[in-house]
Amino acid sequence: MKKVLSLALISLMAVGAQAQEAEKKASNKPVFTTIKENPITSIKDQNRSGTCWDYSTISFFEAEILKATGKTYDLCESFVANKTYMERATQVVRFHGDCQFSQGGSAEDVLATMKKHGIVPEGTMPFPGSLYGDSLNNFNEFFSLMEPYVAAIAKSSAKKISGQWKVGLQGILDAYLGKCPEEFTYEGKKYTPQTFVKSLGINLDDYVSITSYTHHPFYSAFAVEVQDNWRFPLSYNLPMDEMMKVIDNAIEKGYTVAWGGDVSEDGFTRQGLAYAIDTKKTESLQGSDMAKWLKMTAAKKKNLIDSLGCNVPEITPTQELRQERFDNWELTDDHGMLIYGVAKDQNGKEYYMVKNSWGETGEYKGIWYMTKTFIAANTMDFLVNKNAIPKDIRKKLGI
Repeated sequence: MKKVLSLALISLMAVGAQAQEAEKKASNKPVFTTIKENPITSIKDQNRSGTCWDYSTISFFEAEILKATGKTYDLCESFVANKTYMERATQVVRFHGDCQFSQGGSAEDVLATMKKHGIVPEGTMPFPGSLYGDSLNNFNEFFSLMEPYVAAIAKSSAKKISGQWKVGLQGILDAYLGKCPEEFTYEGKKYTPQTFVKSLGINLDDYVSITSYTHHPFYSAFAVEVQDNWRFPLSYNLPMDEMMKVIDNAIEKGYTVAWGGDVSEDGFTRQGLAYAIDTKKTESLQGSDMAKWLKMTAAKKKNLIDSLGCNVPEITPTQELRQERFDNWELTDDHGMLIYGVAKDQNGKEYYMVKNSWGETGEYKGIWYMTKTFIAANTMDFLVNKNAIPKDIRKKLGI
């Protein structure tokens, strides 16, 4: 009988502890009030492809067109990928393989494609994945063919290569992404990709990239040293505080921001939240120590972060910390997303509203709420309309 009573007591205590934990999570769950929300197009899904750069920047230009004209477009990511992968492969061959060929890219790839080749609307090329029997993009087989193909040409011991390798590679690109149309009809009117992009009501010379590091002079421009920045576009270098002012001013003036940065941190959750967690303060709140925190599994860290919710302690981002994390490889170029609004939680903390490209996943159906602290700490660079930059900062940059 004593054993039965003991087991019952233990069960009741466990249930009580679970209830307390659930209550704590519920009380700490952020409740958002929107401060400013700019119009965006629908959530898309890049699925099993490393094309966040493509989806986020296409989304950015769709929002730019929407702001400029009031018209909603669904532009074609496959067109951009087809053109970009051929041009990236060409560079790798020119460098004899001494640079990277991969699925990743940057916002500049979309901008450069639109300037050089134009763009087409969705529907003028096969729906992503449809050519190989999938419902969305799946680049596993696709790149298992392309990577060794490009490497074989780039690392060839031949004294001279022919141009036929481009014919073969174009065949692979067209087989998995679809052939880029030279002419098409949209809403009853004939276009080429070049005439279509000119009809969209935006000026492609209005877009600039912004970053913030100390290994180059502020108010100068340099190519951010990450592998997927393979076109070597220049980004204007601002102090961190001014970088953040650009984002805030853009949102306030009705613009969006094509953001690129680091989402590999523990504070970026799959449920639609992102905090720049101060691990030292977090573990002290739980009565643990750094050693225990470092030994925690990802699942346990997630549970701890979830339980603290909007009360999780955050770091104070600084220019020095950004530089240190960039130089020691902590601040990486992981993901591209679209910043389009600002909200605050029940404590008054402000977050950027950010559109992702993983479908309608997470607590907020494809939208992430990322604290301003997280963005300040984890931004690699971003593309923005130069007219969204405060006048005093534009004057310092000479644009």
